[in-house]
Amino acid sequence: MTLSRRQLLRGAGLTAAWIGGGGTRGWVGPEPAHAGDHMAMGKRRPVPLPRPLRAAELPKFVDPLPIPPLAHSTATAPHPGRPGHTVPLYRIAMHEIAVQVHRDVKPTRCWSYGAGMPGPTFDVRAGQALAIEWRNELPANHFLPIDHTLCGADANLPEVRTVVHVHGARVPPESDGAPERWFPPGDAWTAHYPNRQDAATLWYHDHAMGIERLNQYAGLFGAYLLRDAAEDALGLPHGPHEVPLFVFDRILDADGQLHYPTSGVPGSPWVSEVYGDTILVNGKVTPELEVERTAYRFRIYNASNARVLYPSLSGGVPFVQIGSDQGLLPGPVRTAALSLAPAERADVIVDFGALGGQSIVLMSQAFQLMRFRVAPGAVASAWKPPAALRSVPRTPRTAAVKTRTLALDEYQDNEHGMLMLLDGKRWRDPVTEQPELDSVEIWELVNYTGDTHPIHLHLVRFQILDRQKFDIDAFRFEHKMQLIGPPIVPAPVELGWKDTVQAYPESITRIIVRFEGYLGRYVWHCHVLEHAANEMMRPFEIVKPKPRRT
Repeated sequence: MTLSRRQLLRGAGLTAAWIGGGGTRGWVGPEPAHAGDHMAMGKRRPVPLPRPLRAAELPKFVDPLPIPPLAHSTATAPHPGRPGHTVPLYRIAMHEIAVQVHRDVKPTRCWSYGAGMPGPTFDVRAGQALAIEWRNELPANHFLPIDHTLCGADANLPEVRTVVHVHGARVPPESDGAPERWFPPGDAWTAHYPNRQDAATLWYHDHAMGIERLNQYAGLFGAYLLRDAAEDALGLPHGPHEVPLFVFDRILDADGQLHYPTSGVPGSPWVSEVYGDTILVNGKVTPELEVERTAYRFRIYNASNARVLYPSLSGGVPFVQIGSDQGLLPGPVRTAALSLAPAERADVIVDFGALGGQSIVLMSQAFQLMRFRVAPGAVASAWKPPAALRSVPRTPRTAAVKTRTLALDEYQDNEHGMLMLLDGKRWRDPVTEQPELDSVEIWELVNYTGDTHPIHLHLVRFQILDRQKFDIDAFRFEHKMQLIGPPIVPAPVELGWKDTVQAYPESITRIIVRFEGYLGRYVWHCHVLEHAANEMMRPFEIVKPKPRRT
């Protein structure tokens, strides 16, 4: 009989953490995450939906692509750092809405920060602070299945809880949207956003402890675009020629309603990942966008719970990628396809100038996502990408004062079959990552699992140093970290600033981070939302620098 690797690992019951820092490395068996054995486990399979929507059978390209409206400030609020000064105040309410996801599908119950899914787009300037009053006007009862056995989702808490995280924003900890700072229906929370950072493609989304996976699945997300003078000077497509594209998969039943799968285990419905067979773009199934014969700028977001997207264009039409999570790349990169894990973003240009009268389909592997219908006639305007976009100096390895080696692994769990932890620790274990303010660290993310984990650090931006494969069997059975081949440097599209990185399976992913901004407690976690809900999320704390001897 041939055993799968997961079965072999289960039988071996061996996991060790490769620890390092300050130039030393050694081996240690981590404390068990549970009272039981510490070993990789199988994943829960969702209970099949009896009557699913057959999205593949729906007519394609019959709905126009929705463009989210812009958010507008309606008042002012006191500036938190400058007495006597004010900042623009935006008031954003979360409420239940019905979304027509396709011409031939009944309206779908969703939750939103506005009138559609995604919510309104914030289009703001670097260096201009603002405040947002987030109001929870959602129903008292959740319409998706809560697992009360998950950390922070206790049955004695309100069913519906929200808190908003502006993903990629450099903000003080009290405005970061920490998962335990949630507030129930009827309450509001005002957060302050200094916007003291480079132009970037950010976004906002729910981050409530234990139910973030449900709240985002319901529709609580939107774009937060930050601009600056350096970007303005490039003459990039703008106005009607700049479009955010939120791409996300969902499961819909035959009546067009959102279905979130469950395990079938009484009292513990959590499943390890959710993959839908219906992919939406800006809340529509296979929509169409009429475009002129000119260049367009698309901000592409992966707002899926777990699915990695691989966007490409039919007919071999290329993307010119100009930016990633935290802003512009050093120079434009021509590429035939993208790779976006949940929460990653790509800022791309598509030039339709030579494609008059044609139809170009945006795809992700076998999925057709949407269609661009190019107008016939003369070219509306010509566009040539600039040779350089923005200086992105590489942070030298020698700048790092500490190297942390952090394990990403799976563990047996009697309640959920398995759970995934960061460095063998749960959310409420003591904080172990305490970088000093303005210090530089290298984080080595050692992924022992068969999954790609998109790891997101709040507050900071970082650069990818390299990735390196290792022999998982040599590690599990012989306690040897046997590296395979040389380190692989990041691809050109990964040479910009990042806030979310794909930690590949059975690989070490090395990032270099400057912990600048603010003192206080923040969060790092896997952005597969089901993983984060079941303990793959940890706090880190930025502390005051220790006095140095002179």
